[in-house]
Amino acid sequence: MRLFFALWPDQRVRAQLAHWARELHALCGGRLVRPENLHLTLAFLGDVDEARVAQVQQAAGEVAPRAFSLVLDRPGYWKRNRIAWAGASVVPSEFQALVAQLHRALAAANIAFDARAEVPHVTLLRDARAPRALPALAPIDWQVDAFVLVHSVTQASGSCYRITNSWKH
Repeated sequence: MRLFFALWPDQRVRAQLAHWARELHALCGGRLVRPENLHLTLAFLGDVDEARVAQVQQAAGEVAPRAFSLVLDRPGYWKRNRIAWAGASVVPSEFQALVAQLHRALAAANIAFDARAEVPHVTLLRDARAPRALPALAPIDWQVDAFVLVHSVTQASGSCYRITNSWKH
């Protein structure tokens, strides 16, 4: 099973992110991420043997999620992977604590994950051209109170993400 932990936006935030994506698409082209797939990755596990999924969930149960506000107010573009994204100009300490606690719990359970430190972001476009300038976009106030474990299933139409479990504040 291909798994990752993520913050999963509610319908209001998802709709605002989809609006941002359409605005950026007008400038950059590329492939829009389907609105139902929009998320912010906390830890990418990759392929996990089904027999270990219970261990993954148990490790996540060691994490004490806290409610916090994440304001997405920073559009970005990575030329190397041709991705346009939405991020936060200020990353809340609660977010940083959640990621650190999750990473510690996974490491303690000997569960492999991609620990690269990168900018917390929601991917909006793939295979996008570099824009001349990124537009100012209306900030999105995301009230976070949970994180989820997601199973990525590859289909003919692309990846489909299915929430397998969630941990709420």
